[in-house]
Amino acid sequence: MKFLAIDLGAESGRGFIGTFDGQQIGLEVVHRFPNGGIRVLDSLHWDLLFLWKEIKQTLSMCTDVGLTSIGVDTWGVDFGLIDASGQLLGMPHHYRDKRTDGMLEAACERMPKAEIFEQTGAQFMQINTLYQLLSMVLTESPLLQVARTFLTVPDLINFWLTGRKVSEFTNATTTQLFNPRTANWSKPVCDCLQIPSEILPEIIFPGEEIGELLPSVSQETGLSSISIVAPACHDTGSAVAAVPASGDNWAYISSGTWSLMGVELNSPMITDQALALNFTNEGGVNRTSRFLKNIMGLWLVQECRRTWAQQGDEMGYDQMTQLAREAPAFSVLIDPDDTVFLPAGDMPKRIVDYCQQTGQTPPSTPGAIVRCALESLAFKYRWTLEQIETVCNRQIDTVHIVGGGTQNRLLCQFTADATGRQVIAGPVEATAIGNIAIQAIAAKEIGSLTEARQIIKKTFQMQIYEPTETEQWDQVYQRFLEITGIREGVL
Repeated sequence: MKFLAIDLGAESGRGFIGTFDGQQIGLEVVHRFPNGGIRVLDSLHWDLLFLWKEIKQTLSMCTDVGLTSIGVDTWGVDFGLIDASGQLLGMPHHYRDKRTDGMLEAACERMPKAEIFEQTGAQFMQINTLYQLLSMVLTESPLLQVARTFLTVPDLINFWLTGRKVSEFTNATTTQLFNPRTANWSKPVCDCLQIPSEILPEIIFPGEEIGELLPSVSQETGLSSISIVAPACHDTGSAVAAVPASGDNWAYISSGTWSLMGVELNSPMITDQALALNFTNEGGVNRTSRFLKNIMGLWLVQECRRTWAQQGDEMGYDQMTQLAREAPAFSVLIDPDDTVFLPAGDMPKRIVDYCQQTGQTPPSTPGAIVRCALESLAFKYRWTLEQIETVCNRQIDTVHIVGGGTQNRLLCQFTADATGRQVIAGPVEATAIGNIAIQAIAAKEIGSLTEARQIIKKTFQMQIYEPTETEQWDQVYQRFLEITGIREGVL
C-alpha cells in the first residue's frame, strides 16, 4: 500500500509517498516548497493560500501512484477562523507575531496560573493559541465576532480537502484550551477569558478517517476520490510515533526549529512540580500523553544564518557547524529559552548582548556564536532530562533524537556528553514516517504502534553517540546554571 504524508514545518513543506511492503517502510519525497512568516504592515502571518497551492500541486503529482490515503501534519498553536459560509477570515497569524506580548500576564490576571494548568496541563508560552485568542478578545477583533468555527492549521487544510470541520486531538492539546483529562475543550478557561467556546469543533483522534477528497479538489488536481486520514496532526506527535524505541527508560528530542524533549506517558502529569517547571502535556497516538518541554531549538542557529545572509555572508548549515567545531569550547553560555530569543530578528546581536549582560566576554566570530548556541542547547537538554526523571520517577538510559536536528552531528554528540546518556539519532524524516505509519495502522496494514516502531527500527539507519568528556561537561554545567539562573533541582 501507498500513503501520502503532507508535512508542513516552519521553514518548509514536503510531500512524501510512503510504501509498506509488509516488512519495511519506504519513503520518497515528491515535492518540496518553502514556508515562513510574511510580514504585512506590523503583523506576521503565514501564507496559507501559497501552502494550499503547493499541497494541491503535491496531489497532482500523485495521480498515478495508487494511494490508499492522505494525512496532513503541521506545527501547533496557530489557527484560522471560518465564517458562516465556510470562508477563511484573514490570513492566520504567525506564532511569533507580537500581538501576544503581555497576553500571558493578562490571562493570569483573569484566571490564576494554577487553575489554567489544572484545566489544560499545558506549558505557559506566549505563542500558545490561548494568548493569540485573548489578544483578539481584548482588542475586540471583528474577525472573532463573526467567526463560526476555529480550526488549527492542519484542521483548516483538512477542511479544505474534505469539507469537514473537526479538530484533531494532538494538535488541539497544543492550544492551552484543551483539557487532557476529559479529552475535550476546557469550557472554564474559555468562559473566564471570554473566548467563545461555541466555535471550537468536534475532537477526533489519530487514525480516524476525516472524509473523502472533495470532488472540486479531485477535479482540480486529477487525483481520484481518496480517504483523508488524521495522523497525529501535530508534527511532534507524528515524530514521536516514529521513535524506534521500546520499554519505558527512554526520552525523545524532536529536533528542528524547536526542540521538544520529553517522555511518553499513559496519562497526563498535571502536578505542582510540572507546573513549577513549566512542562506541558500534549496528546499522543493511542491517547497517550507526551510530557515534554518546548525548548527554543535550532531556531537560534537558523536565525543566525538568516541574519548573516542579509548582511552578505551566505553560509550553509554544514559550514556553520564546522566553524562551531573549530571554535573554543565553553567560552560563553546562554539560556536558549530566554524570551529575548523568541522573535525573529538579529540573533547574533542578541546572543552577544545576553553574554555582555551576564558578565561574559561576548563571542566575536560566527563559529563561537554557533558553538555557544549548540553547547547551551545541550546543557538545557540535561537540565530538562533531570527534571523529567524526578517528576516522573523514571530513570532514563537513552535519549532518542529524531527529526532534522539529527543531521547536526555536533549537537548530537554534545547532547550525549552533556546528559551522560547514549544518544540514538534518527530517523531524519521522523514526522513523515510517523504520519505514514499511523495511516498504515488505520488501513490495518500494521497492527499497532509498537509494531510500527519495530518496523521503523529495522528500516531506517540510526547513528549512535556515546558520552565523552563527561567530567568536563559536569563542571561547566554548574557554570551554565549560575549564568542562566536556572535552578538545579525540582522546586
